[in-house]
Amino acid sequence: MPKHGKKYLEQAKLVDRDQVLEAREAMDMVKKLATAKFDETVEVAFRLGVDPRHADQMIRGAVVLPHGTGKSRKVAVFAKGDKAKEAEAAGADAVGAEDLVEKIQGGWLDFDVAVATPDVMGLVGKLGRLLGPKGLMPNPKTGTVTFDVARAIQEIKAGKIEYRVDKTGIIHAPIGKASFDVQKLLENYQTLLDTLIKAKPAAAKGQYIKSITLSSTMSPGVRVNPLKPHALLVQQ
Repeated sequence: MPKHGKKYLEQAKLVDRDQVLEAREAMDMVKKLATAKFDETVEVAFRLGVDPRHADQMIRGAVVLPHGTGKSRKVAVFAKGDKAKEAEAAGADAVGAEDLVEKIQGGWLDFDVAVATPDVMGLVGKLGRLLGPKGLMPNPKTGTVTFDVARAIQEIKAGKIEYRVDKTGIIHAPIGKASFDVQKLLENYQTLLDTLIKAKPAAAKGQYIKSITLSSTMSPGVRVNPLKPHALLVQQ
């Protein structure tokens, strides 16, 4: 059992673990519980009715949240020639090819997302053991292997997040900061939810969204009603 601090345990008393709330009520609760001295990240966890051991039930992709995540993200781009210049003009934090590969092999990893043009993936493949375990390897499924590097960079800077179901069938994702107003957090949440619903594998049987939990960095989780996932954006 993980050990929690006194503050967390006090907050946990405010949350009924057996109760499921509508999304707006749950988001209000999460914001109320986010009392740390820093701007906590608001996260959502979807437990899905899929078996990721089967390739036809693996869910992975990316989505641009309408209000971003509230976090500035550093982007490294593997590209040559005009595409390298395009990446620099679009605001990439690091651009290169062989030199960038060598720099990363030397231990440099000061970036959050890596983008690569298809023609240099042979080079980037050398970094698989370094970038793969950290989730930094460019991948066509998440739009990070592309010749349209400017668009990829702009989307990442604007709040694009990647999602991937883990081996237990759960997707964890950040959807903003506790300082965001509830409506913006809900719109980010709804965008991700809609994306996951569209990504439902044909092989998935039974209830697809089994549970939804919202939380902030330091707070306990608040359960959301998974049977009414869309009844949440009407302002009161």
